[in-house]
Amino acid sequence: MNNLPEPIHNLVAWFNRLPGVGPKTSLRYVYYLLLRPKEELNQFAKAIIDLKDKIQVCSVCRTYTLNNPCRICADKKRDTSLLCIVAEPRDVQALENTGEYNGYYFVLGGLVNPIEGITPEELKFSDLEKRITQDPPVKEIVLAFNPDIQGETTTLHISKILQKYPIRITRLARGLPVGSELEYADEITLTDAIKGRREV
Repeated sequence: MNNLPEPIHNLVAWFNRLPGVGPKTSLRYVYYLLLRPKEELNQFAKAIIDLKDKIQVCSVCRTYTLNNPCRICADKKRDTSLLCIVAEPRDVQALENTGEYNGYYFVLGGLVNPIEGITPEELKFSDLEKRITQDPPVKEIVLAFNPDIQGETTTLHISKILQKYPIRITRLARGLPVGSELEYADEITLTDAIKGRREV
């Protein structure tokens, strides 16, 4: 790609920084953009700039928002006794899309991962403690993390911190996804599926 004109090469390099985007996809994006009208590219550039100019972090739950507090934290109709803890702001949207959860959220901003240098102190668990002791107090915490090592480690840390509070701690049910086959499921998934079985 060294023979590309500098503007193309530079934009390819920027696209390469996006997660899951490789050199071929980046080049495809750039060639697509070259075919678009200049006005459309200006709108695209403005949308990117607006991310930093207009989006802020909610001071209550720490998700991304246009207004502070965010729409969810400002909604007085939600269940104040429920607090769902998630790793990233995108997890809030995934849970909201189900339409099944009506409590509030707290975004950690990651998961405990010592290998990558992410410690409990870095995730500001102290802010979480302040959040659950607000008035009215939280009665149940729902842990909504990926079922992997980082998710389990984070769950253990939070459980230790919150054991001194009279709060029920639950986690999302886990098991076999729709369309999967038993013979290809790992032991942890099968164990969770058996423990979480329910009446038909």
